[in-house]
Formats: sequence, C-alpha cells, structure tokens
Amino acid sequence: MLSVEVRTFPDGRMDRPNAALYTGFAVKTLAMHASHGTGPKFQKIGGRVFYRREDLDAWLSSFPVVSSTAQANSPKNG
Repeated sequence: MLSVEVRTFPDGRMDRPNAALYTGFAVKTLAMHASHGTGPKFQKIGGRVFYRREDLDAWLSSFPVVSSTAQANSPKNG
C-alpha cells in the first residue's frame, strides 16, 4: 500500500491539498463538494479552506461499504 505524508497544523487542521491526500480525492473534487454542500465540514479562514481529521473521517464513513460492484451500483447505495 502506498504511504503518503499528510501535514497538519498543530491544532489538527489541514489545508485542502493535504485533505485530498488524506482522503484520496482530488483537490478539485473536494472543492466541488464544498461548493455543492455535499462534502465534509470545513472552515474558511482568511480565504483559505481547512479541514479537521475527524470531519474527514466522518464524511468518509458516510459512504456505504459494499462487497461487490453490483451492490455499489444498487439504487439503495446511490
């Protein structure tokens, strides 16, 4: 498995590029989710966006866990 270094500030927040590394989503994808209100909670401070690890974990946990592609494509999971 690939290991990446995610940088966090001393208070635990991370900027969008590091949140993207942490989640495996593209920076642009996180930005799109933020603009649509479908992404993880974030803070905007001085024009910059920051995420907290617990909010990213909660958001990732909201996605269904499936054991097959058929389950993933099921209307119940979409």
